[in-house]
Amino acid sequence: MRQARERNAPARLTLDPAYREGLAGLENYSHIHILTWLHHSPRNLIVQKPRHAPEAKGVFALRSPARPNPVGLHTARIVRIDRSAGTIELDAIDVLDGTPVLDIKPYFPSVDAIADAAIPQKD
Repeated sequence: MRQARERNAPARLTLDPAYREGLAGLENYSHIHILTWLHHSPRNLIVQKPRHAPEAKGVFALRSPARPNPVGLHTARIVRIDRSAGTIELDAIDVLDGTPVLDIKPYFPSVDAIADAAIPQKD
């Protein structure tokens, strides 16, 4: 998503009519999590060597879209919601047009931000 945000590429999620009422109340949030099905990603890469890493890592230690079950997790800022049209305009999201959306959830800083989270140091 960093690359999409650097390009300032806005995005729009369009919901099927049956789910549009599910947008009620979402306008009170600034950000959402979007779960997607990365349908063009390979599903057989259990160990991968990222370009930026000195050694290969297991898929569960990576944020790569190539996964056994290619579920994408994205966080994006809401720009505008149109409930009648069933659209959510976002600042950016790093997915291909037509990527299936599995779910949308509001971002809660009290739950989603982990102050003492640890990640490996860069080499």
